[in-house]
Amino acid sequence: MLDVAVIDSPGAAEASLDPVRARLLAALAEPGSATSVAARTGLTRQKVNYHLHALEQHGLLELVEERRKGNCTERVLQATASSYVISPAALADVAPDPDRARDEGSARWMLALAARLIHEVGQLLAGATAARKRLATFAVDSEIRFATAADRAAFAAELSDTVTALVSRYHDETAAGGRPHRLVIALHPSLRPPNVATDAHPDPDPAEPGRTEES
Repeated sequence: MLDVAVIDSPGAAEASLDPVRARLLAALAEPGSATSVAARTGLTRQKVNYHLHALEQHGLLELVEERRKGNCTERVLQATASSYVISPAALADVAPDPDRARDEGSARWMLALAARLIHEVGQLLAGATAARKRLATFAVDSEIRFATAADRAAFAAELSDTVTALVSRYHDETAAGGRPHRLVIALHPSLRPPNVATDAHPDPDPAEPGRTEES
């Protein structure tokens, strides 16, 4: 069972978004049969069987074992992952394209980058899994509390200069055996936990008065 799986099929995305089927996927984080899942969820076995069949058809469930019980065979299933991310490939006609309007200060452009990241890493991971190879990746996740908006702007400028220098140092367009890698860095306000007082600098950033995503 995977920790995270990427859904790129429209049918699988539709199946996973159904509230009942999402509930069944969560219930099958551990192997179970239609009978055991029905008992846990309070649904009828017939209804559970119907939804499990659909989830299995879309590759969201996998068969663990079959048990013989009297004249019947009980199928034990498990979710293919403990959590799922839907790729923009599942909505190909309206998938965001970060190359359409580059704007380093736009939260919407950041979302488009994140969507492309999910799509590309999902495709690479599927290929690596099929080839039984490890996908070489690297990620950093951190949180910074800036004293002022000016400090945040200075940090962003210094980060941009540092990354530009690193890219220039290591990028080799002529390397015979080289392989391109994509680098994405994002900086955004952290979500406030519930019941936490508003910060001294409310959004939008006072360092950019009047700026909105549409401006």
